[in-house]
Amino acid sequence: MHSPSLKRQTGRKTPTLANEVAKLLSPRAHADDALMNRVFARLRQLSPVHWVEVPGVKPFWAVTRHADILSVEHRSEEFGAEPRTYLSSEAMDFALRQVSGKPQVARGLTEMDDPDHRRYRAILQRSFTPVALRPLEEWVRDRARAAVDAIAGRGGLCDFATEVAMPYTMRVIAHMLGFPEADDAELIRLVHGFVGAEDPQRRLADQPAEAMRLAMIGLRDYIEAAVAARRSCPRQDLASLIGAAKIEGQDIPHYEMISYFYLMLTGGHDTVALALAGGLHALLTCPEQLVRLRQKPELLDRAIDEMFRWTSPLRHFMRTARQDTEVGGQQIRAGEALALFFGSANRDETVFADADSFRIDRFPNPHIAFGDGPHFCMGHHLARMEMHALFAELLRRTKHIELAGRPRRAHSTFITGVVSLPIRCTF
Repeated sequence: MHSPSLKRQTGRKTPTLANEVAKLLSPRAHADDALMNRVFARLRQLSPVHWVEVPGVKPFWAVTRHADILSVEHRSEEFGAEPRTYLSSEAMDFALRQVSGKPQVARGLTEMDDPDHRRYRAILQRSFTPVALRPLEEWVRDRARAAVDAIAGRGGLCDFATEVAMPYTMRVIAHMLGFPEADDAELIRLVHGFVGAEDPQRRLADQPAEAMRLAMIGLRDYIEAAVAARRSCPRQDLASLIGAAKIEGQDIPHYEMISYFYLMLTGGHDTVALALAGGLHALLTCPEQLVRLRQKPELLDRAIDEMFRWTSPLRHFMRTARQDTEVGGQQIRAGEALALFFGSANRDETVFADADSFRIDRFPNPHIAFGDGPHFCMGHHLARMEMHALFAELLRRTKHIELAGRPRRAHSTFITGVVSLPIRCTF
């Protein structure tokens, strides 16, 4: 931890924003979207690259402006994804190292730098291109039709987040991996336990570290069995590609192989489900936008981009400076960590006109909900395909949609969004 005298010598005079910093570190605060947007706005205005030094958390820079985050993401030679990728307490870091036996809880694409990042990304990169995904389009539309059929079968009343968005997105990524539909509910439970270890309704145990340990063990056991089956009898699925992949002529190490599946299941399911539920919630709370979208369905693709900007399910990633450098006019020393808050960047008033308004026709829309630079999400085409198929079907077949209860958002500093959205539809 840096001493106050050393900080003074390097000119690090930042405003005291204790309340804002406390909210950045609070899973419960991140469940209050309006509150966090106020926190981010204040940081962007007063201290957009803000030094955070509080007991129990390794010091870091909170980066909240769009331009500064892009600057970091595009300078991968200066800022690494290793060794610190997620914001957590020192106690949590220690507990998770005991679980994994490694410096990080997982080592997938999001935790890697080149050359490993480039080599591992190449394993599935081609599987997520528009050309490779085209044969999947009709199947995804069928799943969207089935999801809306299920809403109609319940008399139009359902929890859109838990009964529609989550099963729908899990089925898509599980189908691509080659996992049977009968396993979807258990995979959802384990994935939510993994990313929602601090959420009272998603976690698998009271203590976050134990909750994550249980989820990791469950996912690990499932993945190991699936990979063993693929290695003995390969299929035309992503699990077979990962299981058979080699890096410099060698099988993927077990830790990295398991981590690859963690990323596919969390990134391919939970973030898209949160964007779906949060996107519908935005339409229902801005009814004039829903009316306009019904009148102009050709705006759906722009509306989907606005949903990603608006929801920003992935709250942050961390980067570590590899050398002395600068971000947003602030001197950064080698070895210091930066937390890049994507949700704040996506509300940056210097980039987005009327940034706190949900507008389905927003264009251009340079949001960074999928990150940017070398770590730009390779599943973004698939996510948009899923969103388009479900919203097109829902809007085409329903006459009216309204809230039927209070929404609930996940408690998490990492991945958050609407996890319960009771609605009533008229067909």
